[in-house]
Amino acid sequence: MPRLLIADDHPLFRAALRQSALHALPDGDIQEAPDLPATLDALAEEPDIDLVLLDLHMPGSRGLSGLAALRGQHPAVAVLVVSAHDEPRVIRRALDHGASGFISKSADPEQIANAIRTVLDCGQWVPPHLSDSVAATPSDPSDSELAARLARLTEQQYRVLGLLAEGLLNKQIADRLGIQERTVKAHATAIFEKLEVRNRTQAGVLLRSLDLADPAHAD
Repeated sequence: MPRLLIADDHPLFRAALRQSALHALPDGDIQEAPDLPATLDALAEEPDIDLVLLDLHMPGSRGLSGLAALRGQHPAVAVLVVSAHDEPRVIRRALDHGASGFISKSADPEQIANAIRTVLDCGQWVPPHLSDSVAATPSDPSDSELAARLARLTEQQYRVLGLLAEGLLNKQIADRLGIQERTVKAHATAIFEKLEVRNRTQAGVLLRSLDLADPAHAD
């Protein structure tokens, strides 16, 4: 029985995705998560989830950062990105960061169901009307390199990185995560080493390179 996780912060859209998923997989086990931390927690607790339908813009994730974190920490799980960003360049970047497919939030239920079936069959899905444009869009080597660096981080280190990028001080991060300040410092040191940067500013720049403008919060 296929197991799916729908990760999106909008309850109504989660419900719509659930209906499409049930159309594709009437006997599927479908779970939901409203943000990136809950998504990562669900995958840690249920490692046999087969597919994640991932919103690019939700709490804890900006642009491609959530995809990078998920693929880095759970490389065996297929990811189908769901986004209002359906430009060929964005789709190409998502695929380069390890997504198995991409569907637009404007896609009809049948197309979403087809995308789910294709990815679960180990195929790759992009919107048919954009397939030629995506194929013609060159990959950026820096995306693949950054994905490899981020894959070295643990889940907690990724959370620390996100808070560092927001400009929080070590004590503020410790309070937010419920850990000791010296633990934050140890995580920061490990993050800088794994990302091959010297300080929090450079680490933040790397993470922000994954940002995508939220199209009027359409995601």
